[in-house]
Amino acid sequence: MCRNIRPLFNIEPPATPEEIEDAALQFVRKVSGYQKPSRLNQAAFDQAVAQVSAALQVLLEGLETSAPKRPALRRNSAPGVH
Repeated sequence: MCRNIRPLFNIEPPATPEEIEDAALQFVRKVSGYQKPSRLNQAAFDQAVAQVSAALQVLLEGLETSAPKRPALRRNSAPGVH
């Protein structure tokens, strides 16, 4: 049901907004137990994804480290592949 969420901090190139949203979506799917919510739950699901994405962005912008950046583990970016 849920792919592994990849580390997004201290990577080069930095995490993209799409990668942050994908991580938020995976988190919300895992916590809610829904791969695809019903129409009745869609608004709450979408709101949770948006809020988790925003929180992740704040977190990534606020974290600091002296460790060298690691190469980003990018998944296949072909259209329709998630």
